Amino acid sequence: MTLTIQNTFLAHDNPEESLAFYRDTLGFEVRGDVGQGTMRWITIGSPDKPGVSIVLHPPAADPGVTEDERRVIAEMMAKGTYGAIILATKNLDATFERLQAGDVEVVQEPADQPYGVRDCALRDPAGNMVRIQQLP
Repeated sequence: MTLTIQNTFLAHDNPEESLAFYRDTLGFEVRGDVGQGTMRWITIGSPDKPGVSIVLHPPAADPGVTEDERRVIAEMMAKGTYGAIILATKNLDATFERLQAGDVEVVQEPADQPYGVRDCALRDPAGNMVRIQQLP
């Protein structure tokens, strides 16, 4: 059996800011944008990987989420502990330099990690941790 990743989900609390970050700053293409106002599901992805998408979604839209859970989600998003994604690039230093020239919240500059990868970290507008690793 062979499985592949088709979609993964990251929460957003401001669709316009998230769209600007993933499209304009990171260079992802928009593959879908449904809903209105803050209740939008935006599907994005790398032009080089047409079969893999990220869906930016409003976390409180699920009718099964209680008010207490919505509060906890909002608190976790504000602290940057709710969602995360790891991206990869062939040239981490050049990518980081380009990103740093924009308006991004840098958490960690490029560094060689003790577990064998070189990466950097930043946060998207919703507080999601975005790590970018150097491809071998």
